[in-house]
Formats: sequence, structure tokens, C-alpha cells
Amino acid sequence: MLAAIVRTPEELAVVDAPVPVPAAHQVLIEVEAAGAGYVDVMALRGEYPTPLGTGATPGVEVVGRVTAVGPDTPAELVGDRVLAVLTAFGGFAEKAVADVEGIVPAPDDVGAPDLVATGVNALVAEIALRRAGVTEGERVLVLGAGGGIGVLATQIARAHGAEVTAVTSSAARGERLRTLGATRVVDRTRSALPDDDTYDVIVDTVAGPALGRHLRLLRPNGRHVLCGAAAGVPDPAAFASPLHDFHKSPTVLFFSLNSVAPRDRRHSWTRVLALMAEGRLSPVIDRCLPLAEADAALRRVADGTAFGKVVLVPR
Repeated sequence: MLAAIVRTPEELAVVDAPVPVPAAHQVLIEVEAAGAGYVDVMALRGEYPTPLGTGATPGVEVVGRVTAVGPDTPAELVGDRVLAVLTAFGGFAEKAVADVEGIVPAPDDVGAPDLVATGVNALVAEIALRRAGVTEGERVLVLGAGGGIGVLATQIARAHGAEVTAVTSSAARGERLRTLGATRVVDRTRSALPDDDTYDVIVDTVAGPALGRHLRLLRPNGRHVLCGAAAGVPDPAAFASPLHDFHKSPTVLFFSLNSVAPRDRRHSWTRVLALMAEGRLSPVIDRCLPLAEADAALRRVADGTAFGKVVLVPR
């Protein structure tokens, strides 16, 4: 089969590779589409708990049919179309293995690129907003709103009846976010959020040096969900703000999908599919590239120019 492997931390190469063999409690999937995400970029840089060294294959989310199962795995899964999330990498290939606990059903009437463009990012956005307890009428700020998680968090928050302010990097991206449900858009390259502009919930995929200032925008009993660090790991001093403002009872949540039990991921996926069926959540694909362009796909994710999800298709 063909697979993209790490040649250097800055370069991938597509090569002939052996078909992986599913171990116990694993399935082998014939990949229809794979998602390129920031987790892959972090792993290439050595900033993820499981770094990607030379010869490794990126990709933690794929859609496809189960073609084989490993020992102690139900044989009736063969033929099922599934979305696999949080594979142990290996998704940038024609075939990939995934743990049984990491798969959820993939509807036959939804295209593979659309499912991947929803997939992991929708689970992060949906569970993050659920943990934050967002309710109708609350003010929600989405930082990094044009990214894979941000475009979905904007829509899901709006589906909850929230008033959504989306922060992005251009007027054009802002207009697209308005069509996805943003009530208000802030172009961070032209203006900053006013200090008196406060929010009940902040969904933050950016972090970086601005985190301390954003924490100060929380209303009393406000919740800040940190589920990414595209702008880098913040200085610990940034967290002095909620300590100083403890009388406002702020909550800072650190969230990674890795910590979510398989059962809870499945329940979240059911809610995501329901929102899609109701027309309240739409996949946003930046571009769909062939596996041969895996290197270009990750560069686009890394430089922050993608709007929504970058998707790879094997053929």
C-alpha cells in the first residue's frame, strides 16, 4: 500500500509500505479519507506525548470500511463503515489500524471528506462546550474561529442558542464565519477585543501570549475552555488573572479528547450526527488533497492559512 512517512520533521514522503496487521482489539480499515490536523504538526515538532520520528506515518482520524479484525475482536465488524478517532497515528495511508474502542459508526449517506471534516474536531468542540455548560442567551467567544475546531465550535454554540463572537484573521474569513452562525466577528489583525467586552464562555484553541488577557474577559462565573495551543504554550504567569479575580468565580478548563472515555465519545458523536441531520452543523473543508500531497497538507495546517479542515484522500 501507499503511505506517507516522516523523512524529516519538515518533510513527508509517500512510499510503498507493508499493510499493517491489526493486533488484539483492533480493526484494519481501508481508508476513504484522512484528516490532517494540528496534532500531527505538534507530533512532528516533538510537542506531543507521542512524537513522530523518522519513518512514522501521521494521521489520527480516518473514515473507511473495516476489512479485517485482530484477535479478540468481533468478526461482524468486517464490512462496517466507521470513523476512527485518535488512532495511534498511521492514518495518512491506504490502510490503517485502529482500536475498536476508537471507532464510531460512519453513515453511508455522508461523504468521507465531510465525515473527517467533522470527526475529531466536532467531538472536541461539542464536548468542550458541554463541559463548559453553555446555555441559551450566553455570550461565547471562539478564539481561532477559522480553524478546524473553531468553525464547528461556532456552529455548535449557536445551536445551543448562544450569542457567538468569532475571532479570526481576515475580513473574508469573518464573513464566512457569519454564514456559519457568528453573531459578531473580530478581525484580530485590525483590532483587539475591548477590555470591557466580557463573555460567559471562551473556547480557546490558540493559547499563547494573549491567554492572560483573554482570561480577564470572563464574566462572573465564566468558563474558559483551553483545547489547543496553536500560538504556543502560555507562560504560567497568564493564570495569575483568574487567581486575582477569584471573587468572580472563574473556571479554567483544560480539555483534550484523549481523556474522554470511549462511551462518552460515542454519545457525543450521536449528538453531532443529529445536529448535522437537522442542518445546524455543516462540515467545513478547506481543501481535499490526494495522499501524494500529504506534505503540502500539513504545511497548510501548520501555517494557519486553512479555513476549516484539510482532508487527504488515498486516490
